[in-house]
Amino acid sequence: MVVGPTVDERSGTGLEITVRIPSGAERVGVLGAGERNLKMIREALGVDVLSREGTVVVRGEREGVSAAQRVLQRLGAAARQHRPLSRREVLGCITDESSALETKAAVGEHPDQHDDHDASDAIHHEPSDEHAPGAWDGRLDVYVRGRPIRAKTTNQDLYIRAIRDHDLVFSIGPAGTGKTYLAVAAAVHLLKTDRAARLILVRPAVEAGEKLGFLPGDLEAKVNPYLRPLFDALHDMMEYSTIRRFMDSDVVEVVPLAFMRGRTLNNAVIILDEAQNTTRAQMKMFLTRMGHGSKMIVTGDTTQIDLPDPNDSGLIDAVRRLAKTPGVGFVALDRSDVVRHPLVQRVIDAYGEEGR
Repeated sequence: MVVGPTVDERSGTGLEITVRIPSGAERVGVLGAGERNLKMIREALGVDVLSREGTVVVRGEREGVSAAQRVLQRLGAAARQHRPLSRREVLGCITDESSALETKAAVGEHPDQHDDHDASDAIHHEPSDEHAPGAWDGRLDVYVRGRPIRAKTTNQDLYIRAIRDHDLVFSIGPAGTGKTYLAVAAAVHLLKTDRAARLILVRPAVEAGEKLGFLPGDLEAKVNPYLRPLFDALHDMMEYSTIRRFMDSDVVEVVPLAFMRGRTLNNAVIILDEAQNTTRAQMKMFLTRMGHGSKMIVTGDTTQIDLPDPNDSGLIDAVRRLAKTPGVGFVALDRSDVVRHPLVQRVIDAYGEEGR
């Protein structure tokens, strides 16, 4: 693929490039159905993209154009190998290239200084054996560069292994033991290494009920406070722009439990956080959403049940019912796994089994 850049005289920071693209079926592999790939590049990188006969013209700020150029090169290389990239893989390419430019800018390199290698080296190949199921090396690869996440305790390591080896995992333990954080990290790892197509984070809004109407704002504003902890974990593993891009394209969803009814979720990692606050009926509804190729991770703290009757907890009921079910993993975390401030361990000891 030949790239011919020209400087846009209207702006010292502007740039225009022309990228030659293949014809026939390979052209569709680059542009996407209905030029879907060009639309994603345009919206994500803030550049003007125009397809012409045999070429694509990209105009805009130098950084965005440089990132778009590299994405188009990767699309072209994949198309020539008769392996057009999926929508999710195109989003991954855009994220990788924009992050790479941000890193170069941070160390003072010019954004147009690319490694001189064939673009086919940058294709999203099938994951290597290092990332195959059953062969995780203990690191969870997330989208924030240089930030692999590892277990800090023996039980946390068992937790990650359980997620690797089972399609349904229950993790129970007190606050600060990494239940939610490691679940999100494992899900992001599976998303980035092409082991999952979607990431769905779910939480019950127990205190909401009919009281939601008394909170200000629209429905999204009313439920966001209950979902905030999931967003906090996600922000540690993805740049804000990446999260927005993935949420706009439904690769990542953060939703209240009530919105899960009637859905079947295939090729996804679905996390149910604060599961101790689900009822038996809600837990059954959630667990039966699992589709082909999916994993579910259920986290909760049985000492912090907010239901009117703690005996109604769907988490406690599910653990009892599924304890001997093949294919279901259970991990118990305790005070020794707390990775927050050292005082958190002492607070847990002080309260003991009293709950909240």
